Amino acid sequence: MNRCPWCGTDELYVKYHDEEWGVPVHEEQKHFEFLVLESAQAGLNWLTILRKRENYREAYDNFDAVKISKYDENKVNELMQNAGIIRNRRKIEASINNAKGFLEIQKEFGSFDNYIWSFVDNSPVINHWNDISEVPATSELSDKVSKDLKKRGFKFLGSTIIYAHLQATGIINDHLTSCFRHNEVC
Repeated sequence: MNRCPWCGTDELYVKYHDEEWGVPVHEEQKHFEFLVLESAQAGLNWLTILRKRENYREAYDNFDAVKISKYDENKVNELMQNAGIIRNRRKIEASINNAKGFLEIQKEFGSFDNYIWSFVDNSPVINHWNDISEVPATSELSDKVSKDLKKRGFKFLGSTIIYAHLQATGIINDHLTSCFRHNEVC
């Protein structure tokens, strides 16, 4: 069975690739989960974050944006002591800030899903890459989304992180054409 080579042979990575990556997401909590995890991943390997994912779910109230938007300095300090997550104060504070922005987008657009999918007219971008070297780290789309989120006050969501979010949530299908998942997630 052919897969995108980035997942290698690590069981957790393969499971993520085979079952989640590139599958269109429309659940609010899942969108927010990926935003938190991807911003935490900045400068790190995604597998590191996947290995800490369950710890994040527990530490971050199962990615409930309403609860997270109310985190105070005591909660930040508690999270800074949690060895099960990335203990970077700026990233933790950004997740709280971004929860507030996420809720504002929900108010304005009815849902974050409506907002994020509007950038592609509710139809995923399906790329046809033959080699992993062809897959970009950013695109005009990720630049546009990132710029809009930054304008709305979001932090730690530059174009590269947003591109990863668009890939993970199926807004962009970057499975290689040789990968068995390429046609399955379309």
